[in-house]
Amino acid sequence: MVTKDKPSQQATRRRSSKATSTKAKPPKKANVPKIKAKAAEPYKGKLSRFRPLGPDEVNEIFRRFCEIEPEPKGELEHTNPYTLLVAVVLSAQATDAGVNKATRGLFKLADTPAKMVALGEERVREAIKTIGLYRNKAKNVIALSQKLLAEHAGEVPRDRDVLETLPGVGRKTANVVMNVAFGEPTMAVDTHVFRVANRIGLSSGASPLEVEKDLVKLIPAEYGVPAHHWLILHGRYLCKARKPECYRCPIRDLCRYEPKTAHA
Repeated sequence: MVTKDKPSQQATRRRSSKATSTKAKPPKKANVPKIKAKAAEPYKGKLSRFRPLGPDEVNEIFRRFCEIEPEPKGELEHTNPYTLLVAVVLSAQATDAGVNKATRGLFKLADTPAKMVALGEERVREAIKTIGLYRNKAKNVIALSQKLLAEHAGEVPRDRDVLETLPGVGRKTANVVMNVAFGEPTMAVDTHVFRVANRIGLSSGASPLEVEKDLVKLIPAEYGVPAHHWLILHGRYLCKARKPECYRCPIRDLCRYEPKTAHA
């Protein structure tokens, strides 16, 4: 008696595969040309959605600041343009109080470029070791003192561009020296000024330089010199980073910042 062999598993798989391949394939997607995404717009600051302050409002803000503190002063202790320059260089990533504590002793020993160079980097480093980045700062203090002696007869130049050529001196430091030592209406934009200018509505700049340009353009000439101090002090003691004290702010009704804090 002849019997038919059962189909092998391999043959079964081949038939199954063949049957599957005969099924209708899904239609191909339409060949739609890709559209290149539009480049993101440059960052314009957190206040770009708010109505900008008008000239009268800007004038009123600084009029009130002036009424509260007619002669604002910086908090870095110094005795002359040179000690101011050194103090500002040392203040990077440090508090004014911390810098003052270190420089009281330092400036008793050296308050001129010649005395600082004679003191030497090691002793400068020892005097300012309580300040962050003190090793590099001590090196810059000696280097800028040497350059002042070699190129400027030991005097601090009354020129921002020239100041920026000194070791450890950037635009912010140069602006502070020009403003405080020489009474020029420059605007040094630190973290406080940057924050306050954007919050109030004086600027929507995304960089310190953009904010600086906005402020120099907007602030009335009569307030040009002290404005830098008012904004720093406002940011340090009222318009704080984490929790601004809007409930006791003298320009609350003009400020664009929302939501305002209602209590301590």
